[in-house]
Amino acid sequence: MKPQEYELSLTTQGPLYPPSEVLDPDGNFLVIGKILTRANDGTITSHWGSAVVAADTQVPPFGELLPYRILRDLDTSPTGPDASTVLHTLPLPLPATNYPMLFAPEQCPQAHQLIRPSYAFHEVPIPDFHEALRRPEVQPVTLGHWLQATGELSVEILPGGSNARFTCLLTGLIPNSLYTFMSLRAHDLDPDGPTRPLPLGVPNVLVTDEQGNGSFRTVLVNPFPAPETPGANRVVNVILLWMSYRQNYAGAIGQFGLGGDVHAQLKLKDPGFFELVTRA
Repeated sequence: MKPQEYELSLTTQGPLYPPSEVLDPDGNFLVIGKILTRANDGTITSHWGSAVVAADTQVPPFGELLPYRILRDLDTSPTGPDASTVLHTLPLPLPATNYPMLFAPEQCPQAHQLIRPSYAFHEVPIPDFHEALRRPEVQPVTLGHWLQATGELSVEILPGGSNARFTCLLTGLIPNSLYTFMSLRAHDLDPDGPTRPLPLGVPNVLVTDEQGNGSFRTVLVNPFPAPETPGANRVVNVILLWMSYRQNYAGAIGQFGLGGDVHAQLKLKDPGFFELVTRA
């Protein structure tokens, strides 16, 4: 089958809550993704855009929607007034989230009990770091840097029809940094029983060069079962995550997820891959 080509879109958002996986220095959410607002008829609508959302925005039960408390538009022009904003992680416990997920149940079963501050991206402490380890000079990561990212994804069903190869070419990422690709499956955000989001294969490590370029390739077994297949849980999106603690977590995307230690930078705007079908 001919490979299918997709352009990944710039984002700062995982699920809808928290609104973003990136904060500004004041603790507000810098959202590039789905913006939730209330229409004139009272319904909650979403559109792809960018906004600064207040730290105290209301959060509904998982599976329900409330509009974001939007402070202002976020300027995403490369030289606009927001381009110099220094990006920060989310603190622990994670604010404004309703996603009942333990991302690394074996590695960090106590994740929901930990307390940590928000850090500027370039100041996140490296676990077990020793002064004898040379650390490259790390400059503040600004919104302007984040906005430079691009990604081209190719997905090919391999002979036999069971396996699919994912290949991605990336530019404009944070230089000399660690990234992971995660897969989002159809039931990962199911209010009736969400499944745990997983990496897009194991091992899953992407290290960018000095210019912020990188590439990634992996093969998954039966990632696109026919929707009518019993127990089918298709891959419907792939998300590039910047790893703020400079760690990879094997079969988990991170220990905390959602901006605590992973930060979505590129993905499809909407669920996709519906044209692809694999078999067991």
